[in-house]
Amino acid sequence: MEHMELIRNFKRTHPNAWEFILFNILSNCATVVNFAVMWICTGFVFKGFADTPFQFLVFNYKDHIETNLGLCGFLSFMAATAVAQTVNFFVQKNLVFRSNAAFDQAVPKYILMAVLLVVLSAALPAYSQSFLAGLGVSEGLVPTLANLVNIIMQVAISYPLMKFWIMPETTKQSTEN
Repeated sequence: MEHMELIRNFKRTHPNAWEFILFNILSNCATVVNFAVMWICTGFVFKGFADTPFQFLVFNYKDHIETNLGLCGFLSFMAATAVAQTVNFFVQKNLVFRSNAAFDQAVPKYILMAVLLVVLSAALPAYSQSFLAGLGVSEGLVPTLANLVNIIMQVAISYPLMKFWIMPETTKQSTEN
């Protein structure tokens, strides 16, 4: 029971730090959903489109189709992102921020943020990977570090937007639970 008391004490004395930790931990719910939907979509739902090239704006599923799965890859990525972001919205709103923000006002803002994050996440790796390779980082480590850059960018954008713009605290609520 001593560990639980330490956690309760930390929550009480550092509510903002606890909220940030909870935000990051519970974001993994969306990550698990994202992978599950991606595997279902690429393995079954959109599998028939794996040889269909697709290119639109920053999304290039035309080149290297054998690894990016063409239209199947694009549709699977979009479906996985949409479902995962839906899960993340409810997890963050109800469990992290415990926000009573109006649903009809929060959802459009959240969708705008999610679209921004998807576009940035699709575009940023090309630049961060080139930068990291130019620094002499090993070829095998570059994609992992580029993904880490993406994750940090997503947290740096999404946490403050959710906390202060999408799901602001409108009434004082207890951090005890």
